[in-house]
Amino acid sequence: MSTTLLRPTIALVLWTFVMWAWMYVTRIPAIRRAGMKLDPDAPRGEQMSTLPSVVRWKADNYNHLFEQPTIFYATTISLAVMGADGALEAGLAWAYVALRVAHSVFQATVNKIEARFVLFFVSSLVLLALAIRAALLLW
Repeated sequence: MSTTLLRPTIALVLWTFVMWAWMYVTRIPAIRRAGMKLDPDAPRGEQMSTLPSVVRWKADNYNHLFEQPTIFYATTISLAVMGADGALEAGLAWAYVALRVAHSVFQATVNKIEARFVLFFVSSLVLLALAIRAALLLW
C-alpha cells in the first residue's frame, strides 16, 4: 500500500489536534475569567454558550472537523488500499486539507459566515471529486 494519500489524511488528523489545543488554550482561561462552575447536570452546551463567541468559534470548528472530514478519511484510505495514489488523487487530497485548514483558521478568528460557506462549499466539491474518482476506480 502506498503512503502518498496517507500523508494528507494524517495531516488533517494532526490539524484536528491543533484545533483541539487552540480550543482549550482559549476556553480554559475564559472559563476561569467568567468564574464558571462546571455543572454536569446542565444541558449539553448550555454553559459553554455563555462564553464569548470568539472562544466558542474554536470549539465549533473542532466539532466540524468530526463531520465531513470523516468522508475524506474513508475516501483517502480506500484509495490508498486500491493503490490509487497518483497526482490527481494526491492533489485533490491536499487541496481538501488546505481548504479545511483555511476554513478552520477563518472560523476560529473572524468567522464571517459567507466566506466560511465558500470555503466549505469548495472543499465539498473537492471531496466529491475525490469520492467520484474512488467510485470510478471501483467500477
